[in-house]
Amino acid sequence: MGQLFMCKKYELTDEEIVIGFHKLYRIRALKDFGNVKVNELGGFIEDEQNLSHENDCWVCDNAKVFDNAMVFGNAKVFGNAMVFGNAKVFGNAMVFGNAKVFGNAMVFGNAKVYDNAKVIENALIYDEARVFSDVRVCGENIVAGNTIIWGNANVYSRTKISPRVSNNGRVQKMCL
Repeated sequence: MGQLFMCKKYELTDEEIVIGFHKLYRIRALKDFGNVKVNELGGFIEDEQNLSHENDCWVCDNAKVFDNAMVFGNAKVFGNAMVFGNAKVFGNAMVFGNAKVFGNAMVFGNAKVYDNAKVIENALIYDEARVFSDVRVCGENIVAGNTIIWGNANVYSRTKISPRVSNNGRVQKMCL
């Protein structure tokens, strides 16, 4: 059991917050890794299944990862971002600002989701894709390659965007 503890890179602190029915705990680094230093406080997770102890993945600032969501690889979740449901963020992906990734959505590769963007349901964001501003990507969508989506765009249906839209996909700019 002692050797398992030695492999841990963070611990749950006593600082907690509640979101709905979920109690989340602030994390603290137990060792230096990546850009994180020992004793550095991170963001909030519900339990250790939300954040891998392997590689350099990290949740920091006031970011929250809970429910069955997972962050692993070298992924970073920071700012006020939230990852929950069955969502996964991995590889070198980043989710930050006030972005939300939830449902069964996945963000991976070198993708970035930020500002107030929402990636939900079964959407996949990967490669070098950037999704930001007030964009909402939902359904069975794939945003990949060097694609950049911003503004108030609403991407729904079964669309693959990677430099071009396919599968009779619909991309709609929401008018306010």
